[in-house]
Amino acid sequence: MSFAYLDTHVAVYLHDGALEKLSKSAKREIEASDLLISPMVLFELDYLQKRKKIGIPARDLYHTIHIDFGVRMCGLPFPKVVDAAIDVDWTSDPFDRLIVAQAKANRDSPLITKDELIREKYLRAVW
Repeated sequence: MSFAYLDTHVAVYLHDGALEKLSKSAKREIEASDLLISPMVLFELDYLQKRKKIGIPARDLYHTIHIDFGVRMCGLPFPKVVDAAIDVDWTSDPFDRLIVAQAKANRDSPLITKDELIREKYLRAVW
């Protein structure tokens, strides 16, 4: 089975059971793939929770999507991800740079995202 990465908002949708917010292509990719998140997704979830954008602690959200959907944290070495992130120079958002780089560094794996800029720039983005 192949890997697919979840962007932060997709992880939140899965946690919240908001599957209707996902496109048909995103749902197909989720069903067909082993799901991973970048550690940067966990960090961004923590950032969002501390800014009151989401109401659940990052670790709790991850625990739920791990149990319910089999989502795992990617264990690629950080230096490899940062090396790939240096080439993700089309955005200044450090979260997006590292999340895209994580998928890119793992054999250009798909990244499920609704982010339009990511979809425009990362050819393996799925929505």
